[in-house]
Amino acid sequence: MTERLAARPSTGSTAAMVVLLALLATAVWAFADLRINVATFVDGAARAAEFAERTFPLDFPPPGEILRLCGQTLAIVVLATLLSTILSVPLALLAAANTTPARSARFGARALIVVARAVPDVVLAIVFVRVFGIGALTGVLAMGLHSIGMIGKMYADAIEQIDDGPPTALRATGATRLQQIAGGVLPPVLPAFVAVGLHRLDINLRVSVVLGFVGVEGIGYAIAESLRVLDYQRGIALALVVLGLCIVVELISGAIRTALLGRGERTRFARKPAPRNDEELGVDADLTRDPRLRSAAALVEGLVSPPWTARRISSTAYGLVTALVVVASMSASGVAPLELLGALPRVVAGLGLFFPPDGGGILALLFAELLVTIKIALAATLIGVVLSLPIGALAARNVAPSPQIAQAARLVILTIRGIPELILAIVFVVITGLGEVAGAVALGVGAVGLLGKLVADSLEEVDPGPERALTATGATRTQVFFAATVPAGVRALVAHVLYLLDTNIRAATLLGIVGAGGIGFYLLNASRVLEFGVVTTILLMVFCTVMLVELLAIWLRGRF
Repeated sequence: MTERLAARPSTGSTAAMVVLLALLATAVWAFADLRINVATFVDGAARAAEFAERTFPLDFPPPGEILRLCGQTLAIVVLATLLSTILSVPLALLAAANTTPARSARFGARALIVVARAVPDVVLAIVFVRVFGIGALTGVLAMGLHSIGMIGKMYADAIEQIDDGPPTALRATGATRLQQIAGGVLPPVLPAFVAVGLHRLDINLRVSVVLGFVGVEGIGYAIAESLRVLDYQRGIALALVVLGLCIVVELISGAIRTALLGRGERTRFARKPAPRNDEELGVDADLTRDPRLRSAAALVEGLVSPPWTARRISSTAYGLVTALVVVASMSASGVAPLELLGALPRVVAGLGLFFPPDGGGILALLFAELLVTIKIALAATLIGVVLSLPIGALAARNVAPSPQIAQAARLVILTIRGIPELILAIVFVVITGLGEVAGAVALGVGAVGLLGKLVADSLEEVDPGPERALTATGATRTQVFFAATVPAGVRALVAHVLYLLDTNIRAATLLGIVGAGGIGFYLLNASRVLEFGVVTTILLMVFCTVMLVELLAIWLRGRF
């Protein structure tokens, strides 16, 4: 009897399940209300055929021009990612509880990170075009400042998850706070920092295409100019170049992340219980066994030259290559370090244009369009989940029937991931016409690149014990999947789906740039006519919506 009672779901779990079912029902309603059905695409078949006739054969620029555009784009993206990384490190240290005891400082740092994430890079680019003009500097600042929202948060989370041993040992030896950070905090999180930066580099490469539509130089600007004159042959050809470039960069950065982190490194710096006394700390014993503590102790003693191990040689090589890439990026983009530093004070003046907020006399209309944007995001999330779950499951090596199928599914995910949502939106606008349907379908298809990868990674990371136990009893692969793999990964899957909804709300806001419906049209229009008070109002509306989704996600994760 006791075992039966213990097996019953708790009240919190039941409430969470009810909320999830309500979200599913709302997503189905949004899908139906937007009238996304087969007939929509059948009616668009003629437009699709006409679009194909106007697109093929593709008109690729000369190889020299392609290389110039790709080099210019990569240079802007590298500098933007570098800028956000440099600015995110001190912010993350201030935002992490184990490096900043003062609650007010942590709250202020977290607030800056949230604000950076809330203001879309497209809006920043429009403001900076007004301040600095069309050019590479605008793209570097827009992407760089917006990326702090992601990089700063992930850096702070990584710092909070480190082992407390090295910084505690340094503090016990009399090290200053700066020495504790340099010797006990940064070394263990450095590989994760680099991995996050590389991941953001991939994202910024796709974002650069969107920023091309508002005046940022590079291949995105060339695509925008081609589509502006309805030259689909050149525009789609350049979009394929972007796809190839994204795949190459993803493969290279993925290989570097794997080399830095290795398999199973995600839990390497998991937090351990804090020691209760000096004997339990065992400083002397740990210093002889833990290489991180030996390095930390050497720093305190002034010995900052560790031996040349294979790991140090590879790290030094990565550092030299990175320095060369940065120098080459500055040369290709034409953005000098002094110019970048001199521009930052003017950024503050530019951001001052956003205040005070103003409804512009269309506040009721803005709320109605916000509802449309939410419907687009819900419908897109439903489409993305339906498409991503089977593809993501097949991409997981512990689920796929064979390694070849897993590799093929990963290739599909990588290919879709390399296509910017804006390009997908343009294609579906041509097929289905202007409006919400194009935005929802574009985001839904594009979600496979994000959610499919997250699903595959989550399923691969489940504890293999239950799977092996069921397999040993003679269970089929399908039985093992539904009885062991899915229950173990359901908490992560719920978090990933809600993260996708969060992402889709912000992405749906920006697809209005190509007529994909929602509040994005009014956001971009207000930016172009310099009604920055209206821009602030729209951003606050979207920000509050995204924060509600984030709070819901936190609550659901705590109930499962």
